[in-house]
Amino acid sequence: MDAAFVAVDAGGSSTRAVVVDSTGTCLGLGTAGSGNPVSSGPESVVLALGAALREALKNADLAPESVAGASVAMAGSTSVRSDDGPEHPSITAGLAAAGLAAPFVVESDLLAMFCAGSSDLDGHGLVAGTGAAAIRVRGGEVEATSDGTGWLLGDEGSGFWIGHRVVRAVVADLDGRGTSTGLTPIVLAELGIPAAEPRRAALSRLVRSVYEMRPVRLARLAPAAFVAGDDPVALAIVDGASRALAHTLGSVLDPGIAGPLVMGGSVLLHQERVAGAVETFFRQAGGGDTVIRVADGVAGAATLALRHHGVDVDPAVFTRITSSLAALRPA
Repeated sequence: MDAAFVAVDAGGSSTRAVVVDSTGTCLGLGTAGSGNPVSSGPESVVLALGAALREALKNADLAPESVAGASVAMAGSTSVRSDDGPEHPSITAGLAAAGLAAPFVVESDLLAMFCAGSSDLDGHGLVAGTGAAAIRVRGGEVEATSDGTGWLLGDEGSGFWIGHRVVRAVVADLDGRGTSTGLTPIVLAELGIPAAEPRRAALSRLVRSVYEMRPVRLARLAPAAFVAGDDPVALAIVDGASRALAHTLGSVLDPGIAGPLVMGGSVLLHQERVAGAVETFFRQAGGGDTVIRVADGVAGAATLALRHHGVDVDPAVFTRITSSLAALRPA
């Protein structure tokens, strides 16, 4: 039997784990909730990694002791590092929860996203999901990064960034400081506040609801900006997100790199107005014509796991990874 490895893509919304052998064939897939220690806490890492890996191993019909190594692509991994005991205690505990004692490496979630779209060693990546960041990749390594600094300090153009502006616009509408906007009934409905509620009462309930949730959960309100039609307030937020993401990408863009732009994250996957604007910017800035969108970074995590163990992930192996992984995904 070919050597088997596990690869994890731990994101702010969900965690995906895959068992892959040294030929690039994916044998089992598992999923769980958020594995981002920044947005959900380090305890989420243990729970999500353990659950996703157990499912992946079960689906692969593989015993944990048969795994030769692991690769974990995770945003915010530095927040769960420790100078005492294991370097990454939460990751170590998560692997142990699945019965794994194999050595592991921690990879950039942004690099995993890029590698999920192409076997090229050079190119650019842009993600806009709950958070947002851009990278320049050269020789298979991240050469430059822009943003990805979290909801408090950056993530411009992200789902959080959009959702935050959406709810602020609704608050300004309800208390009379801002323009009347079609975002208001959409957001009130999303938060379970009756449309017939008096404005001051609705505002009070909205404020209470928002302050009770984790700040990054404001990303759940981002879709309101895209379903509000021609509402001027919503359009201004969407166009602002497009400009912010283009600016982030532009800060790492090197027209001399001939590789693709790989885009991921819910904002770029599902909102054509934003994705189209970013693609146009990339081409006009001399970045080339190849733009690839990926649903998640799990194929990239598998690619990085194989590369770490000396496997040359050429186009044929990469195709085997993506095609076998697609066969494992729910219909």
